[in-house]
Amino acid sequence: MKKGAVILAAGSGKRMKSEKSKVCCEVLFKPMILWVLDSLKKAGIDEEDICVIISNEDNGVAQLLPANVKTAVQKEKLGTGHAVLMAEEFIGDEIKKGISYIGVFCGDAPFINPEDLEKSFEKLSSSSYDMAVLTANLDDGESYGRIKRAGDRVTAIVEKKNCTAWELEIKEVNSGAYWFKASFLLENLRRLQKNALTGEYYLTDMCEIAENGKNKAMGFACADKKAVLGANTREQLARLNEIARDAVLSMHYENGVSIPIKDGVIISPDVKIGENSEILPNTIVKGRSIIGKGNVIGPNSCIDNSIVGDNNIIEQTKISDSTIGNECKIGPFTQLRPNSHIGDRVKIGNFVEVKNSTVGEKTSFAHLTYIGDSDFGSHINVGCGVVTVNYDGVKKYRTKVEDNAFIGCNSNLIAPVTVKKGAYVAAASTVTDDIEEDALAIGRARLVIKPKGALKHRKK
Repeated sequence: MKKGAVILAAGSGKRMKSEKSKVCCEVLFKPMILWVLDSLKKAGIDEEDICVIISNEDNGVAQLLPANVKTAVQKEKLGTGHAVLMAEEFIGDEIKKGISYIGVFCGDAPFINPEDLEKSFEKLSSSSYDMAVLTANLDDGESYGRIKRAGDRVTAIVEKKNCTAWELEIKEVNSGAYWFKASFLLENLRRLQKNALTGEYYLTDMCEIAENGKNKAMGFACADKKAVLGANTREQLARLNEIARDAVLSMHYENGVSIPIKDGVIISPDVKIGENSEILPNTIVKGRSIIGKGNVIGPNSCIDNSIVGDNNIIEQTKISDSTIGNECKIGPFTQLRPNSHIGDRVKIGNFVEVKNSTVGEKTSFAHLTYIGDSDFGSHINVGCGVVTVNYDGVKKYRTKVEDNAFIGCNSNLIAPVTVKKGAYVAAASTVTDDIEEDALAIGRARLVIKPKGALKHRKK
């Protein structure tokens, strides 16, 4: 049975003190709305069947969304019911496509999970109810709306400010997530009444519309209490990060990853790490990075959206949008910038930067070297202080160094240039022409020694 979804994401970031929408704020370096989108997709909702309600202001949401996700604009902020009304045309089109159910979800509630989504949908779709409210049982209901029930049936959702003393004692609260029969939602959206105090239209009132008519609303208590958690302030966002961090680290512990001390370790939710890898303090792994088995990562390292093979040692290193082979030793104080591809058993030592380059197996950059826009083969030794000079102030050019070459210390390779197989470049050379196979290139000025020539300089 096909289903679609509406995500509410038109809220501002005023309480966050942000120019962007609060749904753009990140939990473990991932915007909250992308947590929600990923959960919906895992629960079987196709991207083209999702509509995100956005503001008419350029607040960053639209730029985050996949191309297939639809949007509708809420120009005036008149409540959750009004926001869903902006998707009226989308809902009608979905019904024409054969979509039977529409979910409504908050873009700032990142912990709604696929399991609860699927179970609540199955319960609703196998019942006579026309809508389901996803709930959670909390010891402290805080500011959440309280759920009033009669058995499985939800008779009302009461906002905290409107609760009586006994209603405040209710532990079951509204998550802000719902399933609706698509036809019921479309037929009744315009029956929502403006709240006399706030002038807004609340989607929660759909429960009373259902209760007073032939339709009924059911409640589904989520197994994961975190489903209701959202963030309106930076402090609340920090709390979400702590909760998510502990959950992600626990998952990696279960998968056989060693994190001996959690201090400063932050791992994004989409990261995969193989067993027997060790993550040391103050290490951050971001994006959709994949780390293989038996690695030692850190301390003080950052890996962003990169792929790392097996049995590598990577310490005090920053790696972005790159790939690392197996059995490499990288760091300390190394940076691999985007589009760097490192082969097996490569050594990249302290104060080395690699950018937009490929490096073959068993090649070594021991220290104090810049490798940019280059293709280095295998079994190459690169001495201290070597620079690939890739930029002439207007364009960038590539350097190519073939297998078994040797680049002496303090040499400059002026791109575009090729050092062919087995060639040697003597220390302190500046290479401006291609070097043939097995040739020795010496490109430096002749040393001139003037006896006693230092004396006049000392006198000055």
